[in-house]
Amino acid sequence: MKKSKLANEAGTTTLIIKNMVCDRCIKVVKDELLKLKLDVRSIKLGEVIIAGDLNNILIERIKLILEDNGFELIEDKKARIIEQIKLAIIKLVREDADSNNLTMNYSDYLVNKINLDYHYLSTLFSSVENITIEQYIILQKIERAKELLKYGELTLSEIAYKLGYSSVQHLSNQFKKVTGLTASQFKSFTENTRKPLDKVELT
Repeated sequence: MKKSKLANEAGTTTLIIKNMVCDRCIKVVKDELLKLKLDVRSIKLGEVIIAGDLNNILIERIKLILEDNGFELIEDKKARIIEQIKLAIIKLVREDADSNNLTMNYSDYLVNKINLDYHYLSTLFSSVENITIEQYIILQKIERAKELLKYGELTLSEIAYKLGYSSVQHLSNQFKKVTGLTASQFKSFTENTRKPLDKVELT
């Protein structure tokens, strides 16, 4: 059987999947692949490793199932690398923040995760996405900050520390550059628009 372009040398196949960015996504994808009787060896955000090779017919079935659930199988080599960069950054900002990885050198982090030269990763990302990796990281950090501010469980100082900012002022300045509001203004606006349950009117 002809080996698919997704296959690895170690008798496994790695699938890179777009829009798979949360724990619920992992469960949905795993459940759907198991329905196809596939031997799922590991699964994480944006990446699934399956035992054995996949023929073209099975790959097409996987594509259709993923698309039905809002995902997309990425086969183009460069597109796969771009998605790996995005997923590594999302994981860094959303999952690894508590391990202080946000204070480490981003280039070292991505090289370690993807095993490719950072200059190549940076050039490829910029040429395809029209923004730099550094800008993408900032956007992800600000999105995460917005979520944490909406939850209202952490102070601005705690959020700044969690996301690797040197100070609240640094976070606030970057926040305003991206959103037009300081972090304090956004937090105040969010709190003012949040109604107590006993004040919510039924329609």
